[in-house]
Amino acid sequence: MRKTKETAYAKINLSLDVLGRLDNGYHIVKMIMQTIDLYDELVFETQDRECSSMEITLMSDSGEIPGGEDNLIVRAVRRMEAKYGIRRDLKITLKKNIPVAAGMAGGSTDAAAALRAVRDLFVPEVSDEELQKIGVSLGADIPYCVTGGTQLSEGIGEVLAVLPDAPQCGLVVCKPPVNVSTAEIYRKYDSLEAVTHPDIDAQIDAISRGDLAGMAGLCGNVLEEVTGTMYPEIGEIEEFFVSKGALESKMTGSGPTVFSIFASKEEAKRAADAFEAVNREKNCKVIACEFIYRI
Repeated sequence: MRKTKETAYAKINLSLDVLGRLDNGYHIVKMIMQTIDLYDELVFETQDRECSSMEITLMSDSGEIPGGEDNLIVRAVRRMEAKYGIRRDLKITLKKNIPVAAGMAGGSTDAAAALRAVRDLFVPEVSDEELQKIGVSLGADIPYCVTGGTQLSEGIGEVLAVLPDAPQCGLVVCKPPVNVSTAEIYRKYDSLEAVTHPDIDAQIDAISRGDLAGMAGLCGNVLEEVTGTMYPEIGEIEEFFVSKGALESKMTGSGPTVFSIFASKEEAKRAADAFEAVNREKNCKVIACEFIYRI
């Protein structure tokens, strides 16, 4: 038996802009993506015996994600099977720590981990770039999640440029107990008449200079104009963390998770503890963490 383990890191969008919509329904985006040290854990095991087709078994401690062939992890493995003719059994065990439907690429990062694991077990000569090409057909965030770090993402998410590491900071992520449909948020975004777009080029400049306050002050997310209206608790969470000293507090992805940037890990931990002390009945998931630069 052979085994490999993968750590599937969550991401936040330091900024997210939507520049247009393609005829196929995909949106043209411009985003700064950042990996954080909140992660799912996956174990991949194979008996390495020849099969007529790849036999995949997926076990998870989460009852919130679909099983079987509809699961994004399984679909990613099937794409690798089809492309590289892999005929081996595979048992996958998933420990889920990233909240589901949170705007932190939980499903996409698990799928990216599956691509890396199948590559490492069966076709080690395959490059990250090839995995990214396979991943984009499954989800726009997957190419980024293959490699992570601080990156500019454009096109539908498949055009990536590695940026200098974003300045380290304290971070709190807070997910209220609501689930958001990304497709619904984008549909409603398309009907907006006026949008305030973030200055992503200026934020890249601040990152390049290691200017934490400048980077934080330039965070923006056009989708918050939709999700924040639907769920006012998003704005309430942001206001709380700003009152506790956050340099900035914004929604990530299509929501509903809010991230708050602090000057230090100690400040972030104090703010997270303060939020939990006065908001226990709201059932928010609150995690103090920091940036991760390499997967």
